[in-house]
Amino acid sequence: MNKSFQTYSDKANISILIAGRQHVRILKRVGLSLLLLLTIGKGYTAQSTTKPVTAQPASINLEESQMWITIGEHRFAATLADTDAAREFAAMLPLTLDMDDLNSNEKEADLPKALSTDTYRPGTINNGDLMLWGSRTMVVFYKTFNTSYSYTRIGHIEEATNLPQELGRRNVQITFSKE
Repeated sequence: MNKSFQTYSDKANISILIAGRQHVRILKRVGLSLLLLLTIGKGYTAQSTTKPVTAQPASINLEESQMWITIGEHRFAATLADTDAAREFAAMLPLTLDMDDLNSNEKEADLPKALSTDTYRPGTINNGDLMLWGSRTMVVFYKTFNTSYSYTRIGHIEEATNLPQELGRRNVQITFSKE
């Protein structure tokens, strides 16, 4: 008894003629192989909104990437990340935000407008990291800890050793500026 099987994809029309029942196993193997090939090729594309931990953006041009963060009388140098969100944030400067303490490890405040997002899971947040949570919430981290949350990198405070003492567990006003 002969059986004819056909499968169609965007780019392939495959016909297989099988003679007898003993070749059904071969057909299954061939079918699985074809499915694998189509999956690897253009037959299937997967998109992820979260980048792997290793996909951290590099810094941009040194003179364009520098900014200042002022908390009371203390001023910290920071470097902007090479992301669209960081460039959009820099275009908003100077900017003063009243930032609320959250979890005794970060300060957060909503920005005047939403920024582009390019999220990734850092795995570890470091003291001095500047991140965007969602598309509008600016976060200044003042402790190092592990996280499963996703963020868009904005930048990093260079010498952040004294940052926890300056920020404390209170709500603070922080000014971000280019000069």
